[in-house]
Amino acid sequence: MSSVRLTETSYIVLGLLEQVEPATPYDLKQLAQISTVNFWTVPHTQIYAECGRLAAEGLLSERREETGRRRRIYTLTADGRSALERWREDASGGLYELRDVATLKLFFGADPERLAAEQVDSHRRRLSQYEDLLAGLAEAPEGWRLALELGIGHEREFIRFWSALLPPA
Repeated sequence: MSSVRLTETSYIVLGLLEQVEPATPYDLKQLAQISTVNFWTVPHTQIYAECGRLAAEGLLSERREETGRRRRIYTLTADGRSALERWREDASGGLYELRDVATLKLFFGADPERLAAEQVDSHRRRLSQYEDLLAGLAEAPEGWRLALELGIGHEREFIRFWSALLPPA
């Protein structure tokens, strides 16, 4: 088991599956679209491939539907639960990686005022989406709420920064 290479995508699959198992890769893709995609994007094809890889490594069990589309349905194995738990217990989170095209353009000399107008609008829309999601999460796990609160804080800071670059009204 120590030779199994696990990535952030692996942990997204393991973590989402823990919350909704049993599930198909499609179910996990749908759940990711309303949860983790807000802070960690994973192409849906990776979710499908990762389910198969984790099953081959013994971290997921797989069964096929007997009729119909014969979809693959996954659950966590004891090894999969242990791997997820070890990852959660590891306090290291790595450094925050900001991958933002507007910041890159700003760095390379784009007009700050032109960037700012679009960025303020974009971040206000995202903030509104996050606040709406948070309002609807009364029964969600604490981690979902905390991650959204962090995202809300980031969006507010982006709005503050980009607004300061706008010309005075």
